[in-house]
Amino acid sequence: ILNDFIKKYCPFVVFLEPIKSNFDKLKKNYSNQKNLFFENLAISVNNEISQLYKVKDTMLHSYDDHVVGITSFIKQHLVNHGIKKNHIIKVDVKSISIKDLLEKHSIKNLDLISIDTEGYDGSIVIDFLNNTKLRPIIIFEYIHINDFIFKKTLDLLNECNYIFFNIDENIICIQKVKVKELQLF
Repeated sequence: ILNDFIKKYCPFVVFLEPIKSNFDKLKKNYSNQKNLFFENLAISVNNEISQLYKVKDTMLHSYDDHVVGITSFIKQHLVNHGIKKNHIIKVDVKSISIKDLLEKHSIKNLDLISIDTEGYDGSIVIDFLNNTKLRPIIIFEYIHINDFIFKKTLDLLNECNYIFFNIDENIICIQKVKVKELQLF
């Protein structure tokens, strides 16, 4: 859905993709679009992400298309998705904090942040809410988040006056003030 929206309306978007081969495909997919910026980086809280686990490129043919999107900072995440341990490699990645990313692109206003980081999502939402004053709509995948971090994320969303609900594997979070604005339409 976001892909279609981006291609139709050309909003200002910053894409992050830490794995070089995926990054190149992402840039190619949006090669004819304007207002898009691409960063070959991972979002990281306190620079704690410097390596990720992924399926070896030579073994991708052994699995369906979803394996490209299950790269994770936790090796067991891939194993839980049916990846053989000897098909998994650890790759070095560069990372940036959400605050530094916003500063790098001079982002002072934000309508939407969409996060799908295979279990690291809650940490990113917490870092974002604690270190910026921006309060956009937030969409994040919750199904792989550690229970403690997930509870902490929901508690912080409540403190920041967000309402939230799930659709499939994602939590949609909208600040209560903005819900009233949305009801005008």
